[in-house]
Amino acid sequence: MYKFPKGMRYSTLKEREEFYRTEFDLDKVGNWFEKRDGKTIFAVIIGRHTKIFPEEYREDASTTILIDEYQDLRDVKKQILGFLPEAVYYDRNFYDEHGKILGQEIAFDLDPENLTCPVHGTLSEKMKRHQGLGFCKIELNMVKRETVKLYGELENRFDEMRIVYSGRGFHIHVLDRGTMSWSYRRKKELARELKKRGYLIDEWVTTGGMRLIRLPYSLHGMVSRIVLPLEPNEVLKFDPVNDARCIPRFVVSTSS
Repeated sequence: MYKFPKGMRYSTLKEREEFYRTEFDLDKVGNWFEKRDGKTIFAVIIGRHTKIFPEEYREDASTTILIDEYQDLRDVKKQILGFLPEAVYYDRNFYDEHGKILGQEIAFDLDPENLTCPVHGTLSEKMKRHQGLGFCKIELNMVKRETVKLYGELENRFDEMRIVYSGRGFHIHVLDRGTMSWSYRRKKELARELKKRGYLIDEWVTTGGMRLIRLPYSLHGMVSRIVLPLEPNEVLKFDPVNDARCIPRFVVSTSS
């Protein structure tokens, strides 16, 4: 198993079911998409990293399964409950009724394992110990500072942005309508510029090569934390180990 800060752990299938049945807030999910034009495609990964999955999905546990046929968010929730996944995502592309891409939401992904930790070393060193997706509290605090730093830079370029605690690191979503039609080349130039200036980002996400991003208010099944939008001034003091807003009830009940 990957090593995480104290209190973070894999969710069981029973706990995933409990969360999506009783805590998953569809109203908040709907509000997240209220300004989004066109159809949204959702996706799940059942058990790629945790190796925890319903037996009937053993062959598909590591694949990405799209949820592109649904009536409404209640239907999406029903399908998620059928899969009991470790992760739920949405496609940042916007689609019309015929499936044509109308545009894409720009996002920046910052994960703690990509930092060089004074205790655990570089990402390559962590991977040699089979801890490529693990992280410690030092790395978590480092990625919080990196997120605030990048957000400050992006404020000079974009008008409307949101920060989301992804369960391990942070995502910065750009919601300016004019950026939705940016070309791959323009996004790549921005990503490379920021990387050269020392900002910690996943270029594959920013360019749109990876379209999927974690669904706010879903469960990150590797660490048993809720994916949570945050205000910029909350990030540095935010403590996902103890903040009740991102801790599912099943974690509270097992630790009390």
